[in-house]
Amino acid sequence: MSALDELDSSSDAGSITSLFAESAELLRPEVDKAGSSNQDPDQFWTDYRNQFSEVSTEFGEVQETDSFAALEWRSTGKLSTGRDIEYAGVSLLSLDDDGKVKRFSTYYDTAAFLEPADTDG
Repeated sequence: MSALDELDSSSDAGSITSLFAESAELLRPEVDKAGSSNQDPDQFWTDYRNQFSEVSTEFGEVQETDSFAALEWRSTGKLSTGRDIEYAGVSLLSLDDDGKVKRFSTYYDTAAFLEPADTDG
């Protein structure tokens, strides 16, 4: 959670990517359109953060064991287009024996990222 706070505030993916195993699988709705996944944590988190000019995430319910964590969260901010955004979701993390993330999947309604239809026409 603190690594995501750092990514949100500084746009530096280094802290969060250091938490991932070498062959980690990363999934988020707009990346996983055809059953594929991203296995480059730095690119995954950089692409995520580049969607925003500013973003902040608050965590609600958090459940964790030695090998699994589930995080409920709500993010607010501004998209890189300048439009305000607020959306919520859940992230699931599977951890290896060294405590590194071997699988990260996150789920949220991607409609929050769509530009509203122009009703002035």
